[in-house]
Amino acid sequence: MWFLIYIPALAQPGLLDDADSIHAEAAREMVLNHNWVTLYINGIRYLEKAPLMYWTVATSYKLFGVGEWQTRLPLALGVLGLAWCAIIFGRRYFGGEAGFYAALILVTAPGIFVYTRFLIPDVLVAMWLTLGLYFFLIAYEQEHPSRWLCWGIAVTIALNVLTKSLIGLAFPAMIIGAFLLATGGLRKILKFHLFSSALVFLAVAAPWHILAAIRSPAQLTGPEKGFLWFYFVNEQFLRYLNKRIPYDYDKVPLLLFWALLLAWLFPWFVYLFPALGEVPGRIRSWREGLDARARANLFCAIWAAVIMLFFSFSTRQEYYSLPVLPALALLTGGWLQRERASAAKSGECRAGRIASAVLLVIGVAGFSAAMAVLAKTHPFPPGTDIGAVLTPHPGAYKLSLGHMGDLTLESFGLFRRPLWLVGIGFLVGTGLNWIFRRRGWALAGNLALAGMMVVVLFCVHDGLVIFSPELSSKRIALEIQQAYRPGDTIVINGKYEWGSTLNYYTGIELHVLNGRDGNLWFGSFFPGSPQIFEDNGSFARLWNGPNRVFLFSEDFLTDQAFTNIDRSKVFVFARQGGKVVLTNRP
Repeated sequence: MWFLIYIPALAQPGLLDDADSIHAEAAREMVLNHNWVTLYINGIRYLEKAPLMYWTVATSYKLFGVGEWQTRLPLALGVLGLAWCAIIFGRRYFGGEAGFYAALILVTAPGIFVYTRFLIPDVLVAMWLTLGLYFFLIAYEQEHPSRWLCWGIAVTIALNVLTKSLIGLAFPAMIIGAFLLATGGLRKILKFHLFSSALVFLAVAAPWHILAAIRSPAQLTGPEKGFLWFYFVNEQFLRYLNKRIPYDYDKVPLLLFWALLLAWLFPWFVYLFPALGEVPGRIRSWREGLDARARANLFCAIWAAVIMLFFSFSTRQEYYSLPVLPALALLTGGWLQRERASAAKSGECRAGRIASAVLLVIGVAGFSAAMAVLAKTHPFPPGTDIGAVLTPHPGAYKLSLGHMGDLTLESFGLFRRPLWLVGIGFLVGTGLNWIFRRRGWALAGNLALAGMMVVVLFCVHDGLVIFSPELSSKRIALEIQQAYRPGDTIVINGKYEWGSTLNYYTGIELHVLNGRDGNLWFGSFFPGSPQIFEDNGSFARLWNGPNRVFLFSEDFLTDQAFTNIDRSKVFVFARQGGKVVLTNRP
């Protein structure tokens, strides 16, 4: 299933503007500069992120060359690693089949698939967290916890810190602390070889942080604080409190954040609800002693609740809930095994049939909605620019799925093939699952749902490829690269993030007009940073100068760039997906 879903999706579409190509560019410049300590994008220090994901992508580049599939390969392998962690966790505490189901759920989960389509480290966070918590639960059951297990916990926490900074420490600490408090075992933590484990943690996590702080110290001019303040205080504590500088992000409404958790687990979330009934509900029983299965159920429930509550009080993006999915997959996988092992008239089988009926209703509704949209749309001729049938909503683009709000009913005419397939997939998959479960064939029902998700995720990928001209500027970048001559200048109108694919695909340093903000802001104050920031005056001089200038801009921003420029000297070079490149030469 992993191979069918993830390998064909490696090569397309082109990298996306913003986080995807920014992070890929940081890895590319890491290889180019032979500098594996300080991250750079567009020649400027990029100090807000932990390095491990960039190391994996840079290693992929060293082995296989620079490209799209090489960029996505580490995250795809991260999904496979996460599935392996779920198998060993589920097999030990719920049974071999439960581990298989948990891995199957994670491999076919839409949330994990969607958020490995661009380069963010959250699936790696989920992998290290799952492995570390597995080591902890084994050690907790031992009267004298194994030193090797405790060191394994320390290594996974350190690797997670190198993946996503303090989150990597905060999550396991809060989850383990809440579990020990709930079960009355706080004193047991003293048996976990704390001193030697702390040394192991520091041996893995500290060297990069020390080197990064030495290479980016506080400055006498520009930012008074160096790497340590920006990385730990600004990017961790102030971001959590919604006071990060500069303020260039938004947060998902709380109810939507919780609701999306079910979408990220579709279709398996219908079996999560009966699975939650297996979590021990009597607080007194938590301290009187639970068997291994009940303890694991309680632990997974605490794991999920802690992370969701943590982000309920902070800034949050749609994908921040991804580290919750392994816990829910394990709970669900354990219940699915119990359902299959139960008698036909048992409560588990009855609950499975009810859940499959609910899922069938959802599948029929999904099929009906897809067919209704198809009936109200018409196909477009080949080569239609998707930007021509979208309605921009720039205020929503600070969210990872903000561009989805640009879709109009008319625009779905470009998505007729994936709409048709996903509608049929919903109907057939949920229908077969319902039939199989009514006959007592739960395993066949689960495999039908997994097969359905192969089709659905193929359609998601196909839809992303169709939508990608709105999200990626790859084609524009390649056109500029062909026309570029030494001495020419490429300028982005606004923030660097809006056209970061130009940097990645051309390999040329970009200038930025009225956009000293976002990812480039802090690093731009350090000595040696390239002078790439233009205001209206300097841009007018550049435009009227002897060399060609390419100005990349969102369509709705073009007027702001030419207040002091003769319009007769403005020529359209390329246009795609609501973006335009203008130049000062015919």
